[in-house]
Amino acid sequence: MRNKPYTRLDMIGRGGTSRVYKVVSPGNEILALKRVQIDHSEPETMNGYMNEIRLLKRLDGNDRIIRLIDSDTKTTGSNKALLLLLMELGEIDVAKLLQEQQKRPVDFVWVAYYFKQMLEAVHVIHEEKIIHSDLKPANFVLVKGQLKLIDFGIANAIANDTTNVHRDHQVGTVNYMSPETIENPDGRVSERHFKVGRASDVWSLGCILYQMVYGHPPFHYCSGIVQKMKAIPDPNVPIQFPTTAIINTMKRCLARNAKERATIPELLMENWLTMRERELSISAF
Repeated sequence: MRNKPYTRLDMIGRGGTSRVYKVVSPGNEILALKRVQIDHSEPETMNGYMNEIRLLKRLDGNDRIIRLIDSDTKTTGSNKALLLLLMELGEIDVAKLLQEQQKRPVDFVWVAYYFKQMLEAVHVIHEEKIIHSDLKPANFVLVKGQLKLIDFGIANAIANDTTNVHRDHQVGTVNYMSPETIENPDGRVSERHFKVGRASDVWSLGCILYQMVYGHPPFHYCSGIVQKMKAIPDPNVPIQFPTTAIINTMKRCLARNAKERATIPELLMENWLTMRERELSISAF
């Protein structure tokens, strides 16, 4: 990125110490430049960004994963650093798509089209033994019409001899967090490590699918974060599934026992996603 002139167009996102700008490359390609102020006294934050860079480089070439084009760090003094990430530009995320779609009656063709691409994206990282840990609508973006997965700041690589990552801290976005990542049913801080595996990402995908169909995640009715953290792992709190054609898929994702959840390859074979039933009915004529 050094000595390469990029023309800044406008700011398209901001949060905390980060800013995201739309820029034009010397070859007239529209890209996203993420600019992050890092305090060296906060190593966990820096480690998160370094982890994201490492995983994006490892996943380079997969067309369901946002492409990291370049990265650079600069020292700005006073124990501060500036981190620059040059990436593909996501034109819109699924959270915004959902906001627009929810103004209309549910369209199962639309749901199938985007949910299948989400499954394909998560399948890519699971095949690489990577758990995302923060799947939510805002972390899927469209790049030139192609759905891609972003934000690997808290993702983790699975050790070769296991299917889980043990974490010291709870991570994720509460509406989409799996039961096994909630510290305690009563919301108290626990000393134990949290087991996060591929099944945790499947639960998050189930929450997204639920939102695509019903307009909100499963535990939206809870009045606050603590109430949600109590309800999500509690088997005595039922998950409501109003009548729809794809209830079984949601139930296979939202099993509270992680071992009972479907895998991504199994979900990709669902009839409503493969259109096998439609093909059979057409071929019968």
